[in-house]
Amino acid sequence: MATDTAKISQLKSAVANLNQISESEKTGFVSLVSRSLSGEAQQVEWSKIQTPTDEVVVPYDTLAPTPEDPEETRKLLDKLVVLKLNGGLGTTMGCTGPKSVIEVRNGLTFLDLIVIQIENLNKKYGCSVPLLLMNSFNTHDDTQKIIEKYSNSNIEIHTFNQSQYPRIVVDDFVPLPSKGHTGKDGWYPPGHGDVFPSLKNSGKLDALLSKGKEYVFVANSDNLGAVVDLKILNHLIRNKNEYCMEVTPKTLADVKGGTLISYEGKVQLLEIAQVPDQHVNEFKSIEKFKIFNTNNLWVNLKAIKRLVEADALKMEIIPNPKEVDGVKVLQLETAAGAAIRFFDHAIGINVPRSRFLPVKATSDLLLVQSDLYTLVDGFVIRNPARTIPANPSNWDQNLRRLPAS
Repeated sequence: MATDTAKISQLKSAVANLNQISESEKTGFVSLVSRSLSGEAQQVEWSKIQTPTDEVVVPYDTLAPTPEDPEETRKLLDKLVVLKLNGGLGTTMGCTGPKSVIEVRNGLTFLDLIVIQIENLNKKYGCSVPLLLMNSFNTHDDTQKIIEKYSNSNIEIHTFNQSQYPRIVVDDFVPLPSKGHTGKDGWYPPGHGDVFPSLKNSGKLDALLSKGKEYVFVANSDNLGAVVDLKILNHLIRNKNEYCMEVTPKTLADVKGGTLISYEGKVQLLEIAQVPDQHVNEFKSIEKFKIFNTNNLWVNLKAIKRLVEADALKMEIIPNPKEVDGVKVLQLETAAGAAIRFFDHAIGINVPRSRFLPVKATSDLLLVQSDLYTLVDGFVIRNPARTIPANPSNWDQNLRRLPAS
């Protein structure tokens, strides 16, 4: 087997000849692979894990109320940018094209609802909150066409692409596109941890800072509960927190979700992949690890610039093995939540479950289209007539058990 140094050297020269991607993408890719080979992704020492205090994971109901003066609220909102992760396709739900254009309720798509929410915010407070969409090469072209329909809205919409990295052939450590796979299946978007360098490399970060923007609210486009929250924004600005992860109480449906821990004096995301085998059941228990990451993140823009320029965001690497036309390939990814430990005064906020309403499968879509929910001003909210707080579980199994008519 070639040594790691030889592998990297070979990979570098092969990547240099890939004209489809930029120099910053080539550099980012080689850096990610080098980190992966160096084996720096270590498991945590279980005995060092501590449960975060209320100073580190702040209970939502202890946040100060938002200013009563609408002018103060406008000033707060004028510091904000909303960024939706829009790189995913609707394939798991049997659709082609970007997932964000699937209809959710009343003929409105995920993207329609996001635009309506921000339009209402801008109109109500006379502010100018822009919307950023981070696309992947899979969703870029379709998204550009779709957003034309919002050209008359009172909201600035910007798009940028996350990085495009080549899949690596496992057998000989050569990029798949170098072997003739030049179509989309030779490439992959390297996870949402790429949001920070891509924001910088696209020029969007500097443009936002020059307009006086201070915070970005990042969320998945399929999380219907991820709406702008003034109390959270107000808290972060007042307390100078560079990073905030929204967490929410874990149920038995969320046992695999990442959780926040205190580790060697810092707040850190702990994912199931980092847990030693003998502690996996403990990790899944809802007694010890009571919260999980919603992937609603609030991040200071100046801090992103500082850390990206210093190449300091060394998030844990997630190896994702795949197969393309019978060829075993590897793609290396990172997650945005894992960046929490690199930011100053980073916190979690333990938010109500209503801020986490993801639509990952058609069974989730059936729930939000049913009368369990209702639509008000672009917000999908629980139907107040329903007294049971939890959603039905095993929705599809329950449907199968219904007697034939």
